[in-house]
Amino acid sequence: MAKFSDLIKYFKNYWGLAIFSIAASSIFEIIDLVVPYAIGQIINVLSQQPLDTPVQLLTRQLATINPQVGNQDAALIVLLGMIFFSTVVRAPIQPWIGPWFHWEIALRSRRDHTRSSIQKILTLPIEFYDENNPGRIAGRVARGLSNHTWTYPEIAGQLIPKIFRVLAIFVIIWVIEWRIALLFLASFLFILSFSFVNLKALTYREEILDRYIEDTESRTSELVTNIKTVKAFATEAKELARQEQRLNRELKVVLYSIHLGYVKLGTYQRTIVQGCVFLVLGLTLLATLRGQISLGHFITTLTISSMAYAELEPITNLAEVFARRYASMLRFHEFMKSPVSAEGAGIVIKAKEQAPVYNFTGKVQFDHVSFGYDVDRPVLQNIQLLIEPYQTVALVGRSGSGKSTLVKLLFRYFEPSQGKILIDGEDIRKLDITGYRRRLAIVHQEVDVFNGTILDNLTYGNPQATREQVKEACRIARVEDFIYQLPEGYATIVGERGVRLSGGQRQRLGIARALLVQPDVLIFDEATSSLDYESERSIQLAMRNIQGTCTTIIIAHRLSTVREADKIVVLDQGKIIEVGNHRELLHHQGVYHRLHSLQESGELV
Repeated sequence: MAKFSDLIKYFKNYWGLAIFSIAASSIFEIIDLVVPYAIGQIINVLSQQPLDTPVQLLTRQLATINPQVGNQDAALIVLLGMIFFSTVVRAPIQPWIGPWFHWEIALRSRRDHTRSSIQKILTLPIEFYDENNPGRIAGRVARGLSNHTWTYPEIAGQLIPKIFRVLAIFVIIWVIEWRIALLFLASFLFILSFSFVNLKALTYREEILDRYIEDTESRTSELVTNIKTVKAFATEAKELARQEQRLNRELKVVLYSIHLGYVKLGTYQRTIVQGCVFLVLGLTLLATLRGQISLGHFITTLTISSMAYAELEPITNLAEVFARRYASMLRFHEFMKSPVSAEGAGIVIKAKEQAPVYNFTGKVQFDHVSFGYDVDRPVLQNIQLLIEPYQTVALVGRSGSGKSTLVKLLFRYFEPSQGKILIDGEDIRKLDITGYRRRLAIVHQEVDVFNGTILDNLTYGNPQATREQVKEACRIARVEDFIYQLPEGYATIVGERGVRLSGGQRQRLGIARALLVQPDVLIFDEATSSLDYESERSIQLAMRNIQGTCTTIIIAHRLSTVREADKIVVLDQGKIIEVGNHRELLHHQGVYHRLHSLQESGELV
């Protein structure tokens, strides 16, 4: 669970610079008080009233240095000098010590934490993405980073220095008249306490709203991702109405619950502040009439107390802005605290150093492997399977039989609850995960394509691939059948998620990309199940060209894809029930024969 301390730790790499810049900004805020103080002392000079001791000492020092200057002139020179240094001399210095460092800290921290969030995204377990769609994740990260960036200069450059200014004002008034100072302090603490109590309640509402907005953005992201389905079922009006309903609810909460709360708080606060200003005016005037303070002190007290009360509004406005952003910043830290998977932790470590280079023969053994996403519901039970080097093995079975889960375990997306997986006799859990995965390649049912050129996508796993290697992989995967029909060949931009390519073209591109890695083990996960006959035939020819060049594992729904496999493994309810080649399994008259007969008759496709 994220806490307020996490917001402070966000800037921990720059704490030294932050303390310096906050202290400097606070000093400049206090220096602002020199002007009203000096003006008050000038009025005392002009009205022939006594000056404060520090000003008298400076006046005498100046008179000693230059005896020709009279006491009144010396006092005015000292006071004008104080005003000059606190205004003119300070003007070109303050922007470099204050705003420059505040924004440098905020922007450098954004750079650091953007990198950290990307690293977190890359190392979270697969199941996290089953529960959270891209829009939800991207929205949470973007809002959190943005609000941290904008909030720091406001808090460090304005809120904290203004609080120090108010404390300095209290000290000055205390020196002038302690009774007025006590009234000032009590009223100030009351107003701040009243404001922060109300802001705390509003912050809770903001947190609820932030979760609601996240759900709305998540649905919008899904609409973009699934726009073809939306249009195909003509549900545009339905989806718009649904989002309109959510937006109207959101507006109702923002306007009548949250924003109204802020307006009421501002009304109460402003009324109390004006009453306090009037009360201080009356007490200061009374003290002046009684001769307890000078005319200059009257002006100084009234001016700086008005300045202090004037700071209440920006202080509470900044606190209000912070309250509005607080929930999204906390939710960013909740995301950053999401536990990485065991394999993800290895990637974090190896991101800073070169991963070892492995070369395997491709011998894979599942040794008494059991696994379940839930402890009480096993998906795989006591799997024993040996795949020899360069062998082509097909995994078949009904949906939910555990075929894809077996591959996920091989890629170490999950760890077996029992047993172990060996490659060339070594337990894969003992291998460096980055180096190990670089010797595997997979072609999914839906090939992920990045918005870039054909060549960029082909060389994604092996950027050092030569032109000759690219062309050879494209020849084997039959990408060359369509590559030269594209407007710019290898330089053609494929669009977001490869929308400018057909399903069959994306599949062949995925095969060529996998081949360019030159893997020791190549997996086809339902690579032809969603294709038309012509595209399926092209993929089958490509797969036939690959057989014998590396260990190949084929997960297939269409049994026509696996007829030429060296070994066919039939799974049912997480267990291996049949093993053999196509002819042997048909002769066995078991589950494989039944599935084959159903597909041949067209009853099961």
